Amino acid sequence: MTGEVVKRLARECGFELAGMAAAEPVADFGRYREWVKEGFAGEMRYLTDRRADIRADPRNLLENARSIICVGKLYNTPAASDGAISRYAWGDDYHRVMRAGLRKLVELLEREAGPFEHKICVDTAPLLERSYARQAGLGWIGKNTCLIHEPLGSWFFLGEIVTSLEMEPDSPPPDRCGTCTRCIDACPTKAIVPDDDGQWTLDSRRCISYFTIELRGPIPEEHRDGMGAHVFGCDICQEVCPWNNRAPLTAEPAFAARPMPTLEHFLKLSVEGFNQTFVDSPIARAGYSGVLRNVAIAMGNLGLDRFREPLEGLASSPDEIVAEHAQWALRKL
Repeated sequence: MTGEVVKRLARECGFELAGMAAAEPVADFGRYREWVKEGFAGEMRYLTDRRADIRADPRNLLENARSIICVGKLYNTPAASDGAISRYAWGDDYHRVMRAGLRKLVELLEREAGPFEHKICVDTAPLLERSYARQAGLGWIGKNTCLIHEPLGSWFFLGEIVTSLEMEPDSPPPDRCGTCTRCIDACPTKAIVPDDDGQWTLDSRRCISYFTIELRGPIPEEHRDGMGAHVFGCDICQEVCPWNNRAPLTAEPAFAARPMPTLEHFLKLSVEGFNQTFVDSPIARAGYSGVLRNVAIAMGNLGLDRFREPLEGLASSPDEIVAEHAQWALRKL
């Protein structure tokens, strides 16, 4: 089966980007091991436990793997938020949408090539997906650690089919970040740091997305001011990237922006109300308590007097972490 056939079928399944990479180890695994060793993963143990070594070789996921079909799906939508919620979470949970598209792609490929072994991956599998996407020609990995495509930008979800099919791999494109440092300069918490190889990497322990989504527990006080009004995720390093100046909009209805609660409305939600509101949303990952913690910081940083009453209520929360963050926000007011 030719690469052009695969790419045509991928487009029929709603993927704007597609390419092939060999199912073999990549040099980036060494950088990944050093990144973990430096502690840059923070408390994301799924990146540092036994699953870390599985990432060394895609054949650990599928013994007879020969190729990896890498795809990208655009999620850029018209601005519908004040930045408190990261753009990727404005619509439905992308895992479901991406897996459905990849399952459809497998069906179309099997009609062409017959049955084959495969494993579908959508960022939860222990696979260095950006590295393989680069090998498959989808883009280069920018200084902000996002995959960037010329000319479509970086607003893409990535997915993979690790397969037993033997296919000609694509070639990685050149790095076109050049001397630009806009993402590095714009990061309020200085999370993009130099590594030992003279390249740039992400220190998750300083990243707003890590604080608001992945971190369970208190957010370090020295970084709270830099978080601004972010409640879930952060897009600053992508918004300032010149390659996103002309990024196209997605045609995927599932990624259309849904109405988002105001900060006050977040505090009015019960646990049940939160779970119902975000049942099919990436925001569910942060959890009810995590979102309340984040809202308290946002209110403190915005400094509006109308937030005093809801923060006083939050400061008496039985959740000690939520209460402490609300007390911090009240001191800011």
